[in-house]
Amino acid sequence: MLSERRLQVLRAIVQDYVGTEEPVGSKALTERHNLGVSPATVRNDMAALEEEGYIAQPHTSAGRIPTDKGYRLFVDKLAGVKPMTAPERRAIQNFLEGAVDLDDVVARTVRLLAQLTRQVAVVQYPSLTRSTVRHVELLSLAPARVMLVLITDTGRVEQRMVDCPAPFGEASLADLRARLNSRVAGRRFTDVPMLVEDLPDAFEPEDRGTVSTVLSTLLETLVEENEERLMIGGTANLTRFGHDFPLTIRPVLEALEEQVVLLKLLGEAKDPGVTVRIGHENAHEGLNSTSVVSVGYGSGGEAVAKLGVVGPTRMDYPGTMGAVRAVARYVGQILAES
Repeated sequence: MLSERRLQVLRAIVQDYVGTEEPVGSKALTERHNLGVSPATVRNDMAALEEEGYIAQPHTSAGRIPTDKGYRLFVDKLAGVKPMTAPERRAIQNFLEGAVDLDDVVARTVRLLAQLTRQVAVVQYPSLTRSTVRHVELLSLAPARVMLVLITDTGRVEQRMVDCPAPFGEASLADLRARLNSRVAGRRFTDVPMLVEDLPDAFEPEDRGTVSTVLSTLLETLVEENEERLMIGGTANLTRFGHDFPLTIRPVLEALEEQVVLLKLLGEAKDPGVTVRIGHENAHEGLNSTSVVSVGYGSGGEAVAKLGVVGPTRMDYPGTMGAVRAVARYVGQILAES
């Protein structure tokens, strides 16, 4: 275990390096921070931190920089989450409240996160498997053609055309709509198949084929494979950090193009808290020089998806964690009210 003084020295090194982009020396530390000890003592503490792998000497200069291990300890022990100011919170709320639908909410969230953190922002669409049904609408387009509209509690709207095996009258369609919503509205998607399996039996024999076809389309919509969608923005922000990537930012850009990689980075939505993965903690080799800060968002205290940012390991962790958490909270509120 590091002594309290050495933890203070590590915190000061991280803060200075993040702020100045320059390796930090003992003289600068004693001048900028009230550590209460001599430069010689700080040098000894830095030597101990280096020996234990928390800081490293990038080249022959006297300065040191934090390692992944040093950043990890900083995040776990030393960094509080920096709260947003009242004007910042109002700006976030006003910007997100202007959204007209779910796609607009996600697009605005990506833009906002990228601007607030000056990193790459990634937002996952709400997962259907963790959503509930708000309403199912059935519209007659022709005697044997129906449009099915599924509306979720997260504001997601899915539309499907259903070609029926026989003509289906308006009265029968209204009856199906009413029976269907009485069973599935407010229920989890995962419960729907069991709730509707005997519904065709409630209709006349000549209508059961059409009812079964409509239900099949509904169930296919609930398990749509492309539900794990993402939106990404602010990739150009990486060009500001060229010197933070050892060789080139190309591996980072290539990794960010792979949706599967990004979904793994964000992690499971059921973990709603702020998660920080630093450097080599990211399994994908192309992202070993980056950190990922992510958090779950949703309504009613349950996360339905994740959002977060990707940037160099030399990032303002307290500020980034605060921004990510604040944006997630407002997105959750908007989805709950939509």
